[in-house]
Amino acid sequence: MDSQHELFDRYAHDHTEDLHFNPDIVLLPETKEQISDILRYCNQACIAVTPRGAGTGLSGGALPIYGGVVLSVERMNAIQHIDRDNFQVTLQPGVINEALQQALTAYDLFYPPDPASKGSCMMGGNIAHSSGGPKAVKYGTTRDYVLNLEVVLPDGRIMWTGADTLKYSSGYNLTHLMIGSEGTLGIVSSMVLRVMPLPKYQILLLASFDSAEQACRAVNALFLAGQTPSVCEFVEPLAFELSSNLTGIPFTHDAAVKAYLLIEADGFELSEVEKSIEAMYAVLDAHGCINVLMADSEDKKNQFWRLRRSIGEATKKGNVYKEEDTVVPRASLPALYHGVKAIAGRYGLRTVCYGHAGDGNLHVNILKDQLTDSYWNHEVKEAIREIFQLCYSLKGTISGEHGIGLVQKEYMPIVMPEWQLELMRGIKQVFDPRGILNPGKIF
Repeated sequence: MDSQHELFDRYAHDHTEDLHFNPDIVLLPETKEQISDILRYCNQACIAVTPRGAGTGLSGGALPIYGGVVLSVERMNAIQHIDRDNFQVTLQPGVINEALQQALTAYDLFYPPDPASKGSCMMGGNIAHSSGGPKAVKYGTTRDYVLNLEVVLPDGRIMWTGADTLKYSSGYNLTHLMIGSEGTLGIVSSMVLRVMPLPKYQILLLASFDSAEQACRAVNALFLAGQTPSVCEFVEPLAFELSSNLTGIPFTHDAAVKAYLLIEADGFELSEVEKSIEAMYAVLDAHGCINVLMADSEDKKNQFWRLRRSIGEATKKGNVYKEEDTVVPRASLPALYHGVKAIAGRYGLRTVCYGHAGDGNLHVNILKDQLTDSYWNHEVKEAIREIFQLCYSLKGTISGEHGIGLVQKEYMPIVMPEWQLELMRGIKQVFDPRGILNPGKIF
């Protein structure tokens, strides 16, 4: 049996760096009414409430920085209704992303957003950050699949934000306002999501390049050639090596290779998927691809995916780190990558880069290694600021899917003027005038 200290420690941190903040109490409601009662009481008593899913976040959004209550939705984990006629599913926020996908498979249905942490992350957290994942390049992010949300407001009132319809033009869209709000405006107690028919065929490729910039340029070339891969991931060799060390999956790296693209095509007709793959081969060859490996079995596919999805964990294992979630328009990805490496070089930083190349989303992991605490806490922040300024200059922004939370809020003025931040603060004030819900996040 876990000690009380161990139980509390579980809720004192998420996957953000090495940060810990202890709550005063952890509550695990099982119904929307219980959430309502908790929020009503805390609102009257001005007690901070930090909503929490699985704690897989990377921006500190689930950290109880002012103590108070951690409200975990982990017990609200029911898939309430799968509506095959309308291609919809209704579920609670504690449902694990992968559990939802597996349940839908039995109905030949498909929910595309699949973060790297899909085996543990909860759908409430996916809503809070508008999570993406590898398949966002073709299918979009969480935001593209939410039809309606049941939300408990800070004063305990319960509302549905919209309607279970594909179209909605009835006043301000409160559904989209809640998506990505990081638990600062309300707590989702149920959701209605749009789902799709399940593609029957997938072909997965691993393409290697002797230049990272060339790999990045090949991404846009695929789309210009009329191809829409269901996955297009950029991975540095070091990232795969670290993942191989963690998972035990063999990975042989040629010293000439500087970057990889993990590419998938999917569809309902095998001949069409094969035709798309042939066209992609031609594009890759024309853009300096050294070699292409095809996952010729389910076991090989699973190995490729496990290597890719374990990179984050492998990079952080035994390291103090900072992970930045940079995103730019897809065609600017080569400039972003080159700029990140140049900035890291000037500051003497070791970085591991990987991410969703198909939508311009590059995860930049900065490792502390032997840097002093003073350098880590001051100069490294300046390097991060330069990286974000680069993103903004390329018409990008400072977070594509991880959110702002605690650790990125000081950089918000880079991408938004003060008057725009004041508009956001005004929205927060309308929903949560006493400021009890996830205080200290975003602003």
